[in-house]
Parts: sequence; C-alpha cells; structure tokens
Amino acid sequence: MSALKWQGWVVGLTALAGLLVFAPLGLYVWASGEPGAAPPRPAVQDVRVTGCRIDPGSRRVVAAVEVSGRPEGIGGYLVTVEFRERATVDPAAARAPQALVKLPNVAPDATEHAEALGPVWPASTVPWCGVAAAEFTAAR
Repeated sequence: MSALKWQGWVVGLTALAGLLVFAPLGLYVWASGEPGAAPPRPAVQDVRVTGCRIDPGSRRVVAAVEVSGRPEGIGGYLVTVEFRERATVDPAAARAPQALVKLPNVAPDATEHAEALGPVWPASTVPWCGVAAAEFTAAR
C-alpha cells in the first residue's frame, strides 16, 4: 500500500473519532437552548439586624430589623429573630428565645425597617440579636 493511501485512512478515522466525541456535546448544547433563570436567592440575604438594645423601662430586648426589597416585585417577609448571649451557638444550651417580625408589601429595591421585641433580659449580660430565618412571599 502506498503512503498516500495510509494518510487517507488516518485522516478519515481521525475525522470519524472527532464526530463521535464532539457530536454529542454539540447536540447537548443545542438542545439546552436558552439559559434558564437563576434560582431566587435565599430571603435571609435580604434581611439584617441593625441594632440590638435593652429597653430601659421593660428590660426587654429590642432588635432593629432592616429588609431590602427584591427586584422581582412586591412581597412580604416573615423574619425570625433570635436572642442569645453570644453570637456563636452553644449546642449544650437550651433553645434561644425567638421573635417573629412581619413586613408586608415591601417594594422592589426599597428598604423597610421594623423592630422585634424579645424576652426580658438579665441585667448582668449583653444580648446578641441575629436573623435565625426569613421567608419571602411574592404579592399576588
């Protein structure tokens, strides 16, 4: 067999191998179409505690909560605020007290404020306030 005949076979087999490797990849990319919408971010990322103080009259903890609206549209937030002695969770300690804050009809890209009223706090300790959970419900 001549050298040209072998070179033709090598080129043909290489082209066939390339089709077998890259054709499924091309079909996958073509079939996937447009990229889908990104999943919505967790509601906890929209919420933060901006202040934590003890009310002098009642000795109850008061947490200032700030919510930033989502660009998707108007909706309400249900925020669970937790009150502890430290920022780190102690697994041996009892469950920390919590309070719910409801912020209805938060406009897109708006910032709303509310306060969560916690338990009566002992005089000898400084409270820590943080967001334990948050849920967003779009308005209908």
